[in-house]
Amino acid sequence: MTSPHGFLIGGEWRTSDEILDIRFPYTGETVGRVCLAGSADIEDALRSAEDGFSLTRRLPAHRLSEILYALAGLIRERSGELAKTIVLEAGKTRALAENEVLRAGETIEVSAEEARRIDGTILPLDWNKAGEGRVGCLRRFPLGPVLAITPSNFPLNLACHKLGPAIAAGNSIILKPASATPISALMLGEMVLKAGFPPEAISVVPCPPALAERMVRDDRVAYVSFTGSPAVGWHLRGIAGRKRVGLELGGNAAVIVHEDAGVSFAVDRIVAGGFSNAGQTCISVQRVYLHRPIFEEALGLLVDRVRALAVGDPREPGTDVGPMISDKAAGTAFAKVQDAVAGGAKVLTGGTRDGPLVMPTVLVDTTVEMQVNRTEVFAPVVTVTPYQTFEEAIALANDSDYGLQAGLFTHDARRIAQAFADLRVGGLVVNDVSTFRMDHAPYGGVRGSGIGREGPKYAIEEMTEERMMVFSP
Repeated sequence: MTSPHGFLIGGEWRTSDEILDIRFPYTGETVGRVCLAGSADIEDALRSAEDGFSLTRRLPAHRLSEILYALAGLIRERSGELAKTIVLEAGKTRALAENEVLRAGETIEVSAEEARRIDGTILPLDWNKAGEGRVGCLRRFPLGPVLAITPSNFPLNLACHKLGPAIAAGNSIILKPASATPISALMLGEMVLKAGFPPEAISVVPCPPALAERMVRDDRVAYVSFTGSPAVGWHLRGIAGRKRVGLELGGNAAVIVHEDAGVSFAVDRIVAGGFSNAGQTCISVQRVYLHRPIFEEALGLLVDRVRALAVGDPREPGTDVGPMISDKAAGTAFAKVQDAVAGGAKVLTGGTRDGPLVMPTVLVDTTVEMQVNRTEVFAPVVTVTPYQTFEEAIALANDSDYGLQAGLFTHDARRIAQAFADLRVGGLVVNDVSTFRMDHAPYGGVRGSGIGREGPKYAIEEMTEERMMVFSP
């Protein structure tokens, strides 16, 4: 077996005696080994991030943009290697892994564009006599070292969604990848160095949770960007002190299909949105609400198309649904399905498990209090419920602790406006599913789904601070 991957501390590659085996989710076989950072390494990363920020904060916009464009080019050069890595460490199908690499390059390119667009405002102050002859100048400045904690479901692109804006804003960054999928993040660190970012300003630190918490608490970190589970995210916010925190914590996305929608198209999109990446997407379709006049037709089409999905080895080109990230994750999701069935829900297809594979599952006759509706299942599982009135559909969709994104299929402008006003979510996708996302657009949730927004332009706003200068000519 090859030597373990080292980790990156302020541009310096290090090793340790504490080794983490990275396993292919489909078979459980070891596909890589990674050294874990220790306490002294974390202290060095924090110190280096502080030193690195003294350099990055003074880099001109054109240089930051050039570094990011170079990074995007390197991602494309290594696209095949990156996609293979994502297949093996995350269990994604080849097509999904290739798409993630493509999106990661685009996310970095958008960040490169936005590095040149961080602007300010001239504010007249002569609203009264005291302000005569004075002008206000508002400008954004980099905030400081950014700690980015990323999940396993999009190990490269979600790292780029944090790293790209941090660089564009002129901040140093410490990247803490998910324990299951650190190799793609370490490759990203290699490319950041090669792209010309100051070495002192970049660290990639696979490490135990206790050391990640230590970084969250440390006052040298100016901003924490976390994507992951609600329990962990809100805990980290509670221990972060006065620093800024951005949280993207997932959801249990609802999709409403009204009778005036194209039923066949809506069903196709629900299947794509609910079962892609084995349902391991924060905005995966989970709760489907069908207008009663089309309920039987749409449900029949949905079940037929879900049954046709090919489940198995993600390395095979014909596979539609691969494994979940681990046996443990599959067991947790499957237990929620079993709990629903015990409470009276009916399985129309799926409802079984084979190790890390959860068979694509469609449930009916569920209640709002069942875990398959109340919590984030994060698996290839959807529930389907009929509704009589559009107001009922809105109420059902809102009956959740989460509020990330929702989908709506209708051609009625009044209903669209009503849904936009009344659905308590961070994003509404009309005539498509909740799973749709463009990487340059604002993305984030409300309520239990988190705080703050991603998308390079909007993340840069989170990672900078606005200062005002009053000028008297």
